[in-house]
Amino acid sequence: MFTGLITDIGMVVAADGPRGTLRRLRIASSYDASSIAVGASIACSGPCLTAVAAGPRAEGGAWFEVDAAAETVARTTAGRWQPGTRLNLERSLKVGDELGGHLVSGHVDAVATILARDEVSGGDDRWGPSARFTILLPRPLRKFIAEKGSVALDGTSLTVNSVADDTFTVLLIPHTLAVTTWGAAKAGDEVNLEIDQMARYAARLAEVGGGP
Repeated sequence: MFTGLITDIGMVVAADGPRGTLRRLRIASSYDASSIAVGASIACSGPCLTAVAAGPRAEGGAWFEVDAAAETVARTTAGRWQPGTRLNLERSLKVGDELGGHLVSGHVDAVATILARDEVSGGDDRWGPSARFTILLPRPLRKFIAEKGSVALDGTSLTVNSVADDTFTVLLIPHTLAVTTWGAAKAGDEVNLEIDQMARYAARLAEVGGGP
């Protein structure tokens, strides 16, 4: 379980496969190598992946390897990650951690597309402008997106600003742009979308009529 608050920007340094149903990826990060246990869950730009190997980097920080299974490759952008691809990283929650974003499972529902990026000045640009992104989502997921609701995009917990048919907007402040891959995001980019769990279960209850 995650919160959607990014703790590092990693980079793919090696990508194998696919070999059978798996694609092995090696990711460099600034995490302490001794803190990454084999079997640990790490959210990598959305999908929750399991560290299958890890070690220290000569220049500092750590590398870890993950296997992206066929379902992950089919539902996320992981099949297109190559050496040089930057990823939003988040370690799994520990008991007692602050829940600063919203509950994120790391189970990506679909790939969405950035339709537009608009710079937004807040009148005081000492920290740079904010950016509003218009996102196109697959039509079957429209019912799960609500104004002022939560959504995870590339692993980042964001608040939905507005909704119109099969598009919605989110606003990212300068800090978020600086500490995630969103600073370089542009129209045409694809992002991993995870709908809010509460929205998922509310829609399912409505679908079955609230009873057996």
